[in-house]
Amino acid sequence: MHDKLPRFSTHLFDPRCGIMNFTLKHHPVWQECKSIISLAFPILVAQFAQTANGFVDTIMAGQVSAQDLAAVAVGSAIWVPVFLFMVGVMQGLTPFVSQLKGGGRTAAIGSVVQQGLWLALPLGLLGWAALRSMQPVLALMDVSRDIGPMIIGYLEGLSWGFPAIALFLALRSLTEGMSFTRPVMLVSLLGLAVNVPVNYVLIYGKLGLPALGGVGCGWATSIVMWLMLIVMAIYSVGFDQRQGSHTFTQFAKPRLDKIGSILKTGLPIGLAIFIEVSLFCVIALFIAGIDATVVAGHQIALNASSMTFMIPLSLSLALTVRVGTNLGRNSLDGVHTAVISGIYIILAIAIINSSLLAFFRTDIASAYTQDADVLAIASGLLLFAALFQFSDCLQVGANGVLRGMKDTAIPMMMVLIAYCAWACP
Repeated sequence: MHDKLPRFSTHLFDPRCGIMNFTLKHHPVWQECKSIISLAFPILVAQFAQTANGFVDTIMAGQVSAQDLAAVAVGSAIWVPVFLFMVGVMQGLTPFVSQLKGGGRTAAIGSVVQQGLWLALPLGLLGWAALRSMQPVLALMDVSRDIGPMIIGYLEGLSWGFPAIALFLALRSLTEGMSFTRPVMLVSLLGLAVNVPVNYVLIYGKLGLPALGGVGCGWATSIVMWLMLIVMAIYSVGFDQRQGSHTFTQFAKPRLDKIGSILKTGLPIGLAIFIEVSLFCVIALFIAGIDATVVAGHQIALNASSMTFMIPLSLSLALTVRVGTNLGRNSLDGVHTAVISGIYIILAIAIINSSLLAFFRTDIASAYTQDADVLAIASGLLLFAALFQFSDCLQVGANGVLRGMKDTAIPMMMVLIAYCAWACP
């Protein structure tokens, strides 16, 4: 296998390249870095836009009352892990699309995406049912009776958007798998822009509608999810015709073998993400009874580190596409170049993220609060966040590479073992 690896040096300054003949901008690794970054940037913007939706919900609900704010916060801690599980499962479709694209079999992409849509529909309905069955979870969490009905109303309103967002994720795999990441970015920005006025109308009862308070945020998010699906579907029809992938012509019946192949790749991704995110939510519940200052400091550190994590995560998604595309071309040289380029970029991001969190931790914390005790706790936790940037960035990058190869089961087992060891010392 090793004799098939590329013969060019992976070191940009290898003396064998020749000082006179060496041109950095024409080096394969440099070219691949540009390709990865051009793919990752729109994904990063889309990630920030989706996160901003939660920020807007929190701010606008907080303007109504503390109870509405608490209901949205607890509700978000419940639905976000379910949503990210769906995201992970549907990511299993992306390497199928990218490998077909890389292999020049564009006409075969449509049949695979169709099976992804068939998978997305029951997945979305499963999410719908899960969010409408959270009463036992709230009872287990011993949630206050003052906000319990608000949380249920918020989740029930939001649940209606889950079938739409699941189908949206399948269409997202169509465009992103073919190396077009800008459409998802633009649709996500549109969703953010619409979320604010729809929140306002439903929270405060404008245009003759009843005032729903924090519950209105759930219905607003649901409406935005359907809007994103409709816009993405309209774009995808034209995109499909231009690319010749035949997704919307001769729509096939569900095929369990193809759906099973997508699930085999995507289910471990979804479970790994669900386990990781759920455990972070559990930490918040564990410390909730300690002290409000500790909770606030933890929340600031978690939010800041989550924002920095979006950068390597976006690069990881871009790496999945690049590795899958090169595998489809049967280009081991291309795969090797993509991996090396990804490592260079992610290491650079890790250095930047770690430096920012370490040297500007007090400034970052002060953007959230001016309370001296909270600042001290948040600053200390951000120093720990700076330390794990290298391991976190490298693991998410490696996962992106393996997903491009459809190798997801072993990484999921590693996540399961690691977090079980952490939770049960």
